[in-house]
Amino acid sequence: MTPTTQIRRFSVIERLFHFFLMITFMLQTATGFSRLYSVTAWGKKINAIFGGYETSLLIHIWVGGLMMAGFVIHTAYLLTRINWRTPLLSIFGPDSLVPNLSDLKDIGKRIRWFFGLGPPPRFDRWAYWEKFDYWAVYWGLPLLAVTGLMLIYPIPICRFLPGWSLNIAIILHRAEAVLAVSYIFIVHFFIGHIRPASFPMNEAMFSGNVPLADVYEEKPAWMERLKKAGDTELIIGNAPVLWYRVLYFVFGYAVLVFGVYLLINGIIYSGQVNLH
Repeated sequence: MTPTTQIRRFSVIERLFHFFLMITFMLQTATGFSRLYSVTAWGKKINAIFGGYETSLLIHIWVGGLMMAGFVIHTAYLLTRINWRTPLLSIFGPDSLVPNLSDLKDIGKRIRWFFGLGPPPRFDRWAYWEKFDYWAVYWGLPLLAVTGLMLIYPIPICRFLPGWSLNIAIILHRAEAVLAVSYIFIVHFFIGHIRPASFPMNEAMFSGNVPLADVYEEKPAWMERLKKAGDTELIIGNAPVLWYRVLYFVFGYAVLVFGVYLLINGIIYSGQVNLH
């Protein structure tokens, strides 16, 4: 196979975090929908796959606990990535996922470019939509965790909060879950797999690398910065071996198809949700 120049995009541990989130999110979606649509024939089929209603609910609770443990571990990992000698530069610099003023400027440039009023933005390492994807998890998971714990332990909660707070909790829990599922299975899947620049798949989260030609096209500001700094992140290597590419293509599209299946059926049966 002809060697290709590639750039390292994600480390092994970052890809493992993403894989963990994929698996737990899909399990939470399936088991959550099995409860939300338990009065429908479709919901009953999903419950049967997981061994019944009670087992499905138990899986949902335990996987939710795993997600929060992963959330805490990932946060601790982020703290180790900060250069504490120059914390502001590390947190708000171009290699950080923290939104900054340049993202607002890029959004403005994108809008002007869309209407033919200027050139497109020249993205650095992270585009504004990638940052939005990342931080959506940081507001979504804590909300789901807090409201989920309120619903798991209603009696202890009602010792400190009024009973109607549980009604608010279930509304917020379901609303955030539906929002997350809709965004992931429509917007995130489209950006990662379907849009012309990514089709048939953005392989970076599986292979860890991106072809240099793609980076020049999508992240020109990042490439210019790396070249000026003489950064050693550039690597020369072969594309992933065939069996591994086949494996993650099959896995990635299996997740995509299953996610779209859940979303479409969720829409079809949206008028028959379990309100209890």
